[in-house]
Amino acid sequence: MKLKNLILTAILTASALVAFAIEAAFPPLTPIYGVKLGAANIFTLFALYVLGTKQAAAVLFLRIILGSIFAGQIVSFMYSLTGGVLSFLIMILLKRFFSIKKLWVLSTLCAVTHNIGQLLAAVFITQTLQIMFYLPVLMASGIAAGAFTGLCAQIVLIRFEKFKK
Repeated sequence: MKLKNLILTAILTASALVAFAIEAAFPPLTPIYGVKLGAANIFTLFALYVLGTKQAAAVLFLRIILGSIFAGQIVSFMYSLTGGVLSFLIMILLKRFFSIKKLWVLSTLCAVTHNIGQLLAAVFITQTLQIMFYLPVLMASGIAAGAFTGLCAQIVLIRFEKFKK
């Protein structure tokens, strides 16, 4: 069973990296910097519900580290890491309150928290509090992106549960 979980964790990590790379290859969704879909989070959510907290953390952290290296965006590593850790903490704290059928709600909360974490990192790095004026824009995009990625993960998990039976 441990080998099966390790293999699935590796597959989910690779899939998250592919989703990250595909998303990075497309032009931005909006002219507003930092607004993106976050499709790689579908795989972290899947890992959390199927494999558990440790494996989901592995998928998240490996994707952030390897994605930053492969994309050549080492500077954005701090933003991704801060947002990822904060949203992951919310994810594991609130998971018990959200069934698979309400995963899109949890994902929305996590996406908004991720954006808040990124802004806090930006304020820390730049020492400019005015960056927080960007929060409403990122909140709106986080709600839309989080709901979409959560709904995708929700659909996959429901089908996965039917497949397991």
